[in-house]
Amino acid sequence: MKNGENGKGITSRWYPETLKKRILSIEKIRTKIQFIAGDGFEVCEQNYDRNDAIYFIDPPYLKAGRRLYRYSAVDHEAVFKLASQLEGDFLMSYDNVEEIRDIASGYEFAVQPIAMKNTHHAEKTELLIGRNFDWFLG
Repeated sequence: MKNGENGKGITSRWYPETLKKRILSIEKIRTKIQFIAGDGFEVCEQNYDRNDAIYFIDPPYLKAGRRLYRYSAVDHEAVFKLASQLEGDFLMSYDNVEEIRDIASGYEFAVQPIAMKNTHHAEKTELLIGRNFDWFLG
């Protein structure tokens, strides 16, 4: 919580009211969600064969990882390889950089750019990555 841009922690990326609304939305479906703290690779490897699971994968971003996260050294290719082996569905978020788009393309994952603003009100684009976005693009 103490990391993030300029040491602001969670407030470096989310506005308090937005965060409050999201938490209240999650509260409504809390019995369907299981949060697991730990090494993401280990959790996915232990549960890869669960087709009833949906994984949200939010690794340290390639470009801004060292600035935003305490632990930023990640083998991004390994993240994608692991996601490709999951029997359940997944949604992954990443920064919008060519290397990540290329890795996603190599696994034939769907990539959807999403507009967002940071605390400096600069408009940026992040990526959502998954097997497909039929549920999202409707």
